[in-house]
Amino acid sequence: MKSLFITEKPSVAREFAAALQINAKSRDGYMEGEKAVITWCVGHLVTMSYPDEYDPALKRWDLETIPFIPETFKYEVIPGVKKQYNIVASLLNREDIDTIYVCTDSGREGEYIYRLVDQEAHVSSQKKKKRVWIDSQTKEEVIRGVKEAKDLSEYDNLASAAYLRAKEDYLMGINFSRVLTLKYGWTIANYLNQKRSVVVAVGRVMTCVLGMIVKREREIRNFVPTPFYRILGHFDCSGFEVEAEWKAAEGSKYWKSPKLYKENGFLEKKDAKDFINYLEEGTDRETVVESSSRKKEKKNPPLLYNLAELQNQCSKMFKLSPDETLKIVQDLYEKKMVTYPRTDARVLSTAVSREIYKNIKGLMSYGPLSEAASGILEEKKYQGLAKTKYVDDKKITDHYAIIPTGQAVGSLAGLPVTAQKVYDVIARRFLSIFMPPAVYTKIRLETRTKGESFTATFKVLSDPGYLKIAGTGGQKKEEPLTKEQMDAIASLRKGMKLPVNDYKIKDGTTTPPKRYNSGSLILAMENAGQLIEDEDLREQIKGSGIGTSATRAEIIKKLITNQYIALNKKTQIVTPTLTGEMIVNVVNASISSLLNPTLTASWEKGLTYVAEGTVSENEYMQKLDQFVAQKTNNVKQTNFQYELRRSFDQIAPFYQKSGRKKNGKEKK
Repeated sequence: MKSLFITEKPSVAREFAAALQINAKSRDGYMEGEKAVITWCVGHLVTMSYPDEYDPALKRWDLETIPFIPETFKYEVIPGVKKQYNIVASLLNREDIDTIYVCTDSGREGEYIYRLVDQEAHVSSQKKKKRVWIDSQTKEEVIRGVKEAKDLSEYDNLASAAYLRAKEDYLMGINFSRVLTLKYGWTIANYLNQKRSVVVAVGRVMTCVLGMIVKREREIRNFVPTPFYRILGHFDCSGFEVEAEWKAAEGSKYWKSPKLYKENGFLEKKDAKDFINYLEEGTDRETVVESSSRKKEKKNPPLLYNLAELQNQCSKMFKLSPDETLKIVQDLYEKKMVTYPRTDARVLSTAVSREIYKNIKGLMSYGPLSEAASGILEEKKYQGLAKTKYVDDKKITDHYAIIPTGQAVGSLAGLPVTAQKVYDVIARRFLSIFMPPAVYTKIRLETRTKGESFTATFKVLSDPGYLKIAGTGGQKKEEPLTKEQMDAIASLRKGMKLPVNDYKIKDGTTTPPKRYNSGSLILAMENAGQLIEDEDLREQIKGSGIGTSATRAEIIKKLITNQYIALNKKTQIVTPTLTGEMIVNVVNASISSLLNPTLTASWEKGLTYVAEGTVSENEYMQKLDQFVAQKTNNVKQTNFQYELRRSFDQIAPFYQKSGRKKNGKEKK
């Protein structure tokens, strides 16, 4: 009897054969040795059938035939890969195969790929089925994964979540797209002077993301700048000038005054000038020290990369789209250079932390970081890692963070330059966690003039720590103060007087929110629509994202393909098209909940509960059926033609004025 190993790609199959030392001969669509057979899928081999497979009449879109919610779903082999499916199916059912090792990608999608094939091939339940779950494709990890492979049934909940995710996207996509197209497709087409009805393509995640982009664009469009005028005092401190900013603290004559923008600026320049005149009245040109302090401030290395954080970083540093970053890191994974990329975790597992010195040792042969890796090993800085914030088993669902394996480093030179840069970013973040924190000296001076508070704050990098190797910025080229100046400010005591050189007005204007770029959009999706720059805050609200690490890049790509959004390849800035805005207006008038990031994230959270076994597949499916039926019927029973045409009138002039066509391509 033989064992069958089934992977997701032929390249992965070859790696498994080499790692397991299976002397296999190549056949058509598989490899075979004395004791084992290895075959592969080519991505998905099986998919869900369209409604006309249930009934040919359903091929025609008709309000009378929706909502379409089948009691039993049908599946079919994808025509373009039917040959490979037949090969895989025949091997799964071969009489001399008694054990099947499922080696597709270790995640929800990989599980779904195999389960569909198993289902359609009607593989006997008498065969042993084992799940190989690995975090990298190194020889050691493959051997461990096969040795510790669990019974496939232990992943039934994960499979249920995968099936439900597909059914959810199928039911919402088909029913909502059909009903909205039938109701409003011609309304959009007529407005755009098109001769064919416009297909209103919507989806559970895709439409929510489109709504986020449109909402941000409208915030920018409707933004009204507010000028404000800050007051700066320039004081003499031992022969050098200190610039301090006025703030209306409690006790100020302008405390909570309506004349202020926030607490540190006037709304009218005249009021700012009057205030300076007040400060300069009299002959006493001095300000009195209220307090002066110097303290050390530590900044610890950030958490490791998950896919979203890496996509955001590569968007900022290299102007890569999320899809491009995913392709690169997936290739690095398949070349054994990094661990599994489709992960949401930013920490390591306890088990991995015990062997982490092996990964560090491998980086000794990586030129740019060899000295840092050697130093970490020599000083054994990796010891005690398990007790730090970088290791937390509770924050890992499927896979730990993306880190270099330390293997195949010599192959880097043969990769494209961009791939080398992405690897370097991952490796630097990884080694950073073994380095000491960056240390800043923070100097704060507060003075009072006629009871009005002026504050100056300086932050000086005194020890770069991990920033030496971080490679993502953080070190200022020029420090704001010399050591002598820092000492002079810190030596000031309460009650001391400093000469005033002058008071000046500094003009300012409020700025609109920033447009999403491809990286910040990925982060906003991960954090349920909240664009949070501070990564510690991002980590606190983790767990309610839109889509998954495996699907977010593809969603953005689909929105671009549908010409609902435009992506500037040079800047990676994302903007909606006129068609995209019109689609959002249609959805907002009819199924507005699809635009709610929190609600959309809750569906994803529900799938997580199914995978964990806390919510049953039937419970989830009942809620899904009810939601789809209710929303579809609501659209059928209402009509917003007039309101939509008026809303189109409000947004169309912007696109005419900006020179952008309805499909988002800029006129030359």
